[in-house]
Amino acid sequence: QVQLVESGGGLVQAGGSLRLSCAASGTIFSINAMGWYRQAPGKQRELVAAVTSVGSTNYADSVKGRFTISRDNAKNTVYLQMNSLKPEDTAVYYCNADRVVAGFDPSLYGMDYWGKGTLVTVSS
Repeated sequence: QVQLVESGGGLVQAGGSLRLSCAASGTIFSINAMGWYRQAPGKQRELVAAVTSVGSTNYADSVKGRFTISRDNAKNTVYLQMNSLKPEDTAVYYCNADRVVAGFDPSLYGMDYWGKGTLVTVSS
């Protein structure tokens, strides 16, 4: 019903930059918050950054000052600008859409959706 498609991952040297994009598709009426999570090998998935429909943002302490999240509500798209990348930023980055109202089956309203992930590798 709702699909999230991420793009923009890849290999970059430490100190470099990448921009991730995530577009939500479907008959979407509203999305509460959109965010990025990451999961490094052997570690739990963690929140990187999130942005609400009115523009309030939240960042993990480890990325504050280096990453910027933004959102285009008209396009149901969220972006993550990542600067000053470090090897410890290496992970699979997943897009999340929180409390989505989409389609015409009210029993599905309020669900969360996840993208399949995009790999970010930062070399030292």
